[in-house]
Amino acid sequence: MQTILKNKVLIRLSEIISSHENEILAANRQDLNAFPDMDASTKDRLKVDEKKIGGMIQSLRDVAELPDPEGKILYGYTRPDGLRIENRSVPFGTILIIYESRPDVTIEAAATAFKAGNRILLKGGKESLNTNMLLTQLWQQALTENGIDQNFVRYLNLSHAETQQLIKDNPYRVDLIIPRGGEKLIAFVKENASAPVFVSGRGNNFLFIDKNSDFEMAIRIILNGKQRISVCNALDKVLIDENIPDLEQKVHRLTDELLLKNIEIVGDEKINSIDSRIKKNDDSHILSEEFLAAKIYLSIVPDIEAAVNIINTYSGGHSATIVTNDDANADLFMQQVDCAAVYRNASTRFTDGGQFGVGAEIAISTQKLHFRGPLGAQELVTNKWFVYGNGHIRE
Repeated sequence: MQTILKNKVLIRLSEIISSHENEILAANRQDLNAFPDMDASTKDRLKVDEKKIGGMIQSLRDVAELPDPEGKILYGYTRPDGLRIENRSVPFGTILIIYESRPDVTIEAAATAFKAGNRILLKGGKESLNTNMLLTQLWQQALTENGIDQNFVRYLNLSHAETQQLIKDNPYRVDLIIPRGGEKLIAFVKENASAPVFVSGRGNNFLFIDKNSDFEMAIRIILNGKQRISVCNALDKVLIDENIPDLEQKVHRLTDELLLKNIEIVGDEKINSIDSRIKKNDDSHILSEEFLAAKIYLSIVPDIEAAVNIINTYSGGHSATIVTNDDANADLFMQQVDCAAVYRNASTRFTDGGQFGVGAEIAISTQKLHFRGPLGAQELVTNKWFVYGNGHIRE
């Protein structure tokens, strides 16, 4: 598909969404009202307001402005006998996105896959059905108006059992599956899928406060990390170097600020002995937990090497940050921590396709193949060899 046509669809969709804002809000209210007992994290992911609609519109425009990843010549070689060989980027084909709660995925993730030339199958959660169905209809309107088969973007309204069968049997001949949801969903897809899978892993992100650091900066970054509890780039764990000057005073200061924000604080025995307002929890399993709640874990560690080891053992491989004034420690941390995104003196909340300048993202991959981190349109292609001859044969 030509770049100009892809971009026309994306821009037209942004216009259609803008003109249907009231209908989108009404459909979303219907979804919210159908599940009044959902937890705060799920509600935050499900809710669509004017700001989220504005984000969808802007993401479509951003993706339209990005270079087209399809058809790039990655490698070219002409043999002495004149045989021309090229390796080019091509779409995967059909991408199935399985996701929970977040209707904005229906627009932003699909736009990313579409810009790379892929067909898209969407399977959202039952709690967001009305919003997702309406947004898919708007997609199909933009496609039809531009002379493209509306089934280029389809929504699959399937039961849980039907979805599991879809993953196992692949009746739609899907070329790539991207599960965006809880650990059970991801584990099931990995174990049962008959097509390649991009693992969009959990968060459980860590921050380490080095002994040589600006503690007030650390507090600001920590509070920002808990600004939204439902997102995978939220902060869950804080490790503090025991050699930091005025340790007890600083722990009290951090605890004060977190409690002011109504954030539950848990921690190990050592930090509990410094501030009893921190609930003691020495169960190592908590280090692996992604909270998705107004909750944070604090721990005292002996040094930066111990911090790196804990992060590499327990994190989700998503994001980790160090607060430090020491260049050598920053470099050590960023080189040795095995996460998709590593930071110095910045919030993990920046791990996002839009924030990284790649436009809307389809997911944040925590695996090392085929790509790691925010998956934008540039990453949703594979490659293919194109060979041009003139009766060439191999002797």
